[in-house]
Amino acid sequence: MKRLQTPLAMGFSMALAAAIQASDAQGPGKLSANPYAPESTSNPFGAGSPYRSDSINNSFGRYGSPYSNQSATNPHATNAPKLYDSQGNYRGRLSNNPHDPDSISNPMGRYGNPMSPDSINNPYGAGNPYSSDSPTNPFGRGLRIVGDE
Repeated sequence: MKRLQTPLAMGFSMALAAAIQASDAQGPGKLSANPYAPESTSNPFGAGSPYRSDSINNSFGRYGSPYSNQSATNPHATNAPKLYDSQGNYRGRLSNNPHDPDSISNPMGRYGNPMSPDSINNPYGAGNPYSSDSPTNPFGRGLRIVGDE
């Protein structure tokens, strides 16, 4: 006897396939201090998991390895992930490289200088802890991390 799929069952299986595909293509997540948001790099069970392949906290992954050119932790990386706020404004590169002009770790650069309004290190600018986009807001969304393919 052949079993027929009902529209409800077909819709459920398509939704399940879409959810699995979306979870594989999430990307590195969001730079955020919120430990409860699933996309937060501070959530050890979400995007911040050291076992997730695209996490910046995975020391063997391309975004967390101290040897990868795409890593946030490599002090010599030139192709580190980019940061964007919810309006799509570029907020620099998530990098430990103090010589990269776009690095958030460059104290003389636009995105790392604590006096620059575009820097997440400025508590009165992009790093305002009361802003929902700020990575220092423990209840906020944080900044979207986009890695280069």
